[in-house]
Amino acid sequence: MPQSIWIILFIAFIISVAVGPLFIRLLRRQRLGQQIRADGPAHHLKKAGTPTAGGAVFLFAAAAALLIRGYFTPLLGLAALLTLGNAFIGWLDDHAKIVRGRSLGLKARDKIAGQALLTALFTALLYLSGQYDPVVTVPFSDIALNLGWFYPFFLLIIIMATTNAVNLSDGIDGLAGGTAIITLLAFLYIALESSRLDLALFCAALVGGAFGFLIYNLHPARIFMGDVGSLGLGGALAAAAILTKAELSLIIIGGVYVLEALSVIVQVISFQLTGRRILLMAPLHHHFELKGWSEWQVVTAFWGLTFIFALAGLLQWRL
Repeated sequence: MPQSIWIILFIAFIISVAVGPLFIRLLRRQRLGQQIRADGPAHHLKKAGTPTAGGAVFLFAAAAALLIRGYFTPLLGLAALLTLGNAFIGWLDDHAKIVRGRSLGLKARDKIAGQALLTALFTALLYLSGQYDPVVTVPFSDIALNLGWFYPFFLLIIIMATTNAVNLSDGIDGLAGGTAIITLLAFLYIALESSRLDLALFCAALVGGAFGFLIYNLHPARIFMGDVGSLGLGGALAAAAILTKAELSLIIIGGVYVLEALSVIVQVISFQLTGRRILLMAPLHHHFELKGWSEWQVVTAFWGLTFIFALAGLLQWRL
């Protein structure tokens, strides 16, 4: 990889490691702690009060690293818009849960409206920048689909599905952060293969920031990323996929997120139709916890599975 990639990654890592303890102390002073679901795994109840909204740490670290090195291009601006815009929606969600005492956070319609407006702005700027391309390539084939007028709606589906799927995976210490690092590294490679150095730097900055944050987020976590972090990471992954024209590859590379989302959908449908649950608990990682797996076992298994999905998704770039 170019030396600039390693430099950005290292700078973001150092900033994240340095800022982490300061942010943890600030959140504790403000008593901004995580609320724990009463119907979740019993051993999670002891995590109540752990500082949350820590995703601000790695988002700040990534942005600071890029600014320090003076990197900015229109594509970087678009990626930042989708990342920080979703992170802001996540912050509003965290604020509603912690400060206003609403256990479910923002209402679903408010989230959808916010993401729809953000996607509309992103699509308009994508068009004005000359990067708008409604042609989508099917992985491992020569099929190229021109989605025409449907492409903006396709982008909305990608953004909403990715952000919410990453959010669902944020239920065990280190799970969302570790899987995001692996998927971002995959898109870093795709960006380099596509001659998009700016997007590779964007991914590298987030990887470095997330690595630094993971030091404080591994079990037992001293801080949680919150929705500001999970929605921000989801927005970053969606941006990386869209701007490298690897939209459908995201389904393969982010296979773990697909499984997490599908587990919730199947669980809800099964319960609504039959009154029975297929899994002990959804999302999928909680099912394995209730089967007796330790948090470390679940996290490392899901990291390994993410690595396999990432390799599978990258095969087309080497064929």
